[in-house]
Amino acid sequence: MSSSGKDLVEGGSSTSQGITLSRYESQKRRDWNTFGQYLNNLRPPVPLSQCNSNHVLEFLRYLDQFGKTKVHLQGCIFYGQPEPPAPCTCPLRQAWGSLDALIGRLRAAYEENGGTPETNPFASGAIRVYLREVRECQAKARGIPYKKKKKSTNNQNKGNDGSSSSMHFS
Repeated sequence: MSSSGKDLVEGGSSTSQGITLSRYESQKRRDWNTFGQYLNNLRPPVPLSQCNSNHVLEFLRYLDQFGKTKVHLQGCIFYGQPEPPAPCTCPLRQAWGSLDALIGRLRAAYEENGGTPETNPFASGAIRVYLREVRECQAKARGIPYKKKKKSTNNQNKGNDGSSSSMHFS
């Protein structure tokens, strides 16, 4: 690892050349280095060129131990309740949104580091299926129905009371 890369991993947001990275770029580099470390720590170590979607799935499951989102198990008395009244022993997991953002950053970093879109393990169907399952499971466990938000324009939300306060162009 170059010294400027090491500086970034250890908390700085600028390189030795004085270039300041955006928060997104810093996070992407940190995530990429963390994933590389994960592959190196496997026994036997896995070179990035041999990494596949199974390694990515194992990495996502490994990250669950550091999660902060309570996901109620099906037998829990609070299963399906968005705001349970008392604590329980259900596990903490990585939130779906965090995993989704992480995969987006790693997918971009893979290609920026010489990988081709065709071989990108972060873009595989298995990863998309896993993320969908996590989203649905967490929504059910927390009693929060997940619905895709429809894009709305301001005109749709205004003037529905019969008044003619909104302008329409034809």
